[in-house]
Amino acid sequence: MNLEHLKALVAVIDEGTFEAAADLLRITPSAVSQRIKALEASVGQVLVRRRLPCTATDAGALLLRMARQVQVLEAETSAALGSGSAARAHLPVAVNADSLATWFVPVLQQAAGWEDSALDLHVEDQGYSSQLLREGEVMGAVTSDPVPVSGCRVELLGSMRYVPVATPALHRRLSASGGVDWAAMPVLKFNTKDNLQQQLLTGKPLRQPPPTHTVPSSQGFLAAVKAGLGWGMIPELQLTDELESGALVRLEDGAHQDVALYWQAWTLDSDRLNRMTAAVRAAAKERLLPGDAPEANGPSRAGYRRQK
Repeated sequence: MNLEHLKALVAVIDEGTFEAAADLLRITPSAVSQRIKALEASVGQVLVRRRLPCTATDAGALLLRMARQVQVLEAETSAALGSGSAARAHLPVAVNADSLATWFVPVLQQAAGWEDSALDLHVEDQGYSSQLLREGEVMGAVTSDPVPVSGCRVELLGSMRYVPVATPALHRRLSASGGVDWAAMPVLKFNTKDNLQQQLLTGKPLRQPPPTHTVPSSQGFLAAVKAGLGWGMIPELQLTDELESGALVRLEDGAHQDVALYWQAWTLDSDRLNRMTAAVRAAAKERLLPGDAPEANGPSRAGYRRQK
């Protein structure tokens, strides 16, 4: 497998078209096409679906991951030999939005000092994060899936705690001596994959489904709760002084959801990837709850959310 052919495969999938890949590689679209055809001939399978944008077939995904690994090792070897010290290798990583807004920030601070690397973050949900690893789109991912993707290693980072909160005014307006009127109180969700609120509502005496608003932004979700649009499950790490100041109140004392988070990364002996893993591990140890903490309201892994 020719290294230049593999580079062409990466460029076509990343850029989406043969023309854009040609611009990136500084060759003609015809040359890109010839390299892809030569690579497909060498393995005897179609690797690229010729559409807009171009996508990898199952066979292409396998080669794509290998091609990215080769590029990482090539960049590190060139740097070690003193011939590639100025090149910045891309570090594609998948992370969910709530983590990115809270405990993952120290990782970004460390990455700011990595002069040989450029961080490429993909904000995706748990299921697709695993798919990105399989397809070679990312080298590592923060995920709720404890089962390692083939060719990857996995380690438990800790648990992220979510608590149900609302404004005092909304709480007073839709509460009585019997407690919260869950059927009448508006609820927020992040997207269609967000079921943390639904887990809390399971078992509640609901006459009808509550009014539901969708706010697909981690910061926007908190802002919407503080604005009184509805109640929602907010990461404790995202709450600074809202509970202490009385801007928000817990809807149930002690109620929470603990979401176990894992780090999955390629089993590749790469200095850059090992450094990224160490930074993620250190940040998680500093901010997340230790271990797979037990939760109060149902299985945590089903509640992983806040992705897009």
